[in-house]
Amino acid sequence: QVQLVESGGGLVQAGGSLRLSCAVSGLSFSNYGVGWFRQAPGKERDFVAAITWIGTSTYADSVKGRFTITRANAKNTVYLQMNALKSEDAAVYYCASVRWGGGRRREEYEHWGQGTQVTVSS
Repeated sequence: QVQLVESGGGLVQAGGSLRLSCAVSGLSFSNYGVGWFRQAPGKERDFVAAITWIGTSTYADSVKGRFTITRANAKNTVYLQMNALKSEDAAVYYCASVRWGGGRRREEYEHWGQGTQVTVSS
């Protein structure tokens, strides 16, 4: 059974940092890309960042230069380091996995976690 579990969310002041983790189990992790998406109340679930099974990363323009996605295959985990957080970054953050993929399209992804809340105070 495939499971993705996000952690690391919380309350942070604007300008601060958080590191989200996505722990993946039940699949051959090194064959999978992982993406991060976020959803604010009343809005669509939007792409944030993704990393392919070979480690190539891509970012939404709104987070480029502030967020960094990395993966640790030995730990079956993907991280999202978020710096210089803004109020508009507040949302529930979801990670998702796809075999041999790792792009921007939500429809591409096969398995999803339950999400972790990020709140940014101004």
